[in-house]
Amino acid sequence: PRSSSPRFPLWALPDELLLLICSYLDAQALGRLGQVCRRLRFLSSRDLLWRRIARGCLNSGFTQLGTDLAAGIPVKERVKVSQNWKHGRCRKETVLKWKCKQVAPFSSSFLMPWMELDGEYLYLSQAENIQAYPLCPEGTGLQRHPQAIFSGHQEDVCRFVLVNSHIVSGGGDGNVILHKMHGSYSVKFSAHEQEVNCVDFQGGLIVSGSRDRTAKVWSLSAGRVGQCLHTVQTEDRVWSIAISPLLSSFVTGTACCGHTSPLRIWDLESSQLLTCLGTDFHRGAGVLDVFYETPSLLLSCGYDTYIRYWDIRTSTRKCVQEWEEPHDSALYCIRSDKNHMIASGSSYYGVVRLWDKRQTRCLQSFHLSSPISSPVYCLRFSTTHLYAALASALHVLDFTA
Repeated sequence: PRSSSPRFPLWALPDELLLLICSYLDAQALGRLGQVCRRLRFLSSRDLLWRRIARGCLNSGFTQLGTDLAAGIPVKERVKVSQNWKHGRCRKETVLKWKCKQVAPFSSSFLMPWMELDGEYLYLSQAENIQAYPLCPEGTGLQRHPQAIFSGHQEDVCRFVLVNSHIVSGGGDGNVILHKMHGSYSVKFSAHEQEVNCVDFQGGLIVSGSRDRTAKVWSLSAGRVGQCLHTVQTEDRVWSIAISPLLSSFVTGTACCGHTSPLRIWDLESSQLLTCLGTDFHRGAGVLDVFYETPSLLLSCGYDTYIRYWDIRTSTRKCVQEWEEPHDSALYCIRSDKNHMIASGSSYYGVVRLWDKRQTRCLQSFHLSSPISSPVYCLRFSTTHLYAALASALHVLDFTA
């Protein structure tokens, strides 16, 4: 009690002042302070103190603007786990296996699994179906049997997205399907003449890109579900697509087989070309994945072995940062924590790499496919786990171990 501790005037201070003093301490000092007594352990564990430290850590759940994407998990625990991401300390496990088709990449019959996380489930495309696997409580792994299966495609699912309790998928059959995740409602419509390589869904609109060298905008408004609003002639095969968070435009990543930039931004309402990103792309340097961090910050990767970071407020001619894959491999997929960390999947031997934007070289590498080589077709991560889908298996890296 404060009254029985006259020799320690620190106890006479209100918690507000103690918190102010503690706010000047780093993570190590806060950890040591918490070992002094119960009161200081409670005080030094407050999220308020760790939030500033967490924003400077890798994959702690905070965006660059300070938004907390992992509310409910103590910030101190996230800072501790972020050190495992930084130093590559994790436990590897193969959680699912399946048969793969041995044919050429990006042909209509090649099985390229895709996945999404929504907190409680991992959704994984396997051939023509999308399966929902429950994540075990307390982050202890993945249940091996799907709780739900979403079907309807006649050929393999190429890509899909989860938005507002809906799944939108594009398939090798040229169709786009909208599923309601918690019900039997679904809508299927013929979208393209060839396979739908990529889709996105925001604000009641679907955008899709295809091998048939078009990108299309579709309505989901009442009475107009499945109606094509615009068709964009991209003059090149579309490998990736994403709608801007402002819902005003969308970006396409194409195969770069012609003389146009493989990364272009289009107006969502009129489908007019707004801008091309970059000026010096080599033929064949197709863009396989794109990811919006904010309405003005965009990541891209592809066949030319580079991750590029674009800020369309400053320049559309040149990216603001770029990182080269050390082994000169194509990059099939990227994701970021919307702050300091980027994760990428390479085309050979299931190589997953972690990057710190504040550094120029790769931070950590993990080889998940050996001795048989496989690309990492898709990866997703939470603050504790990273999931990587290869040609015949789903791997997980557990950073809480």
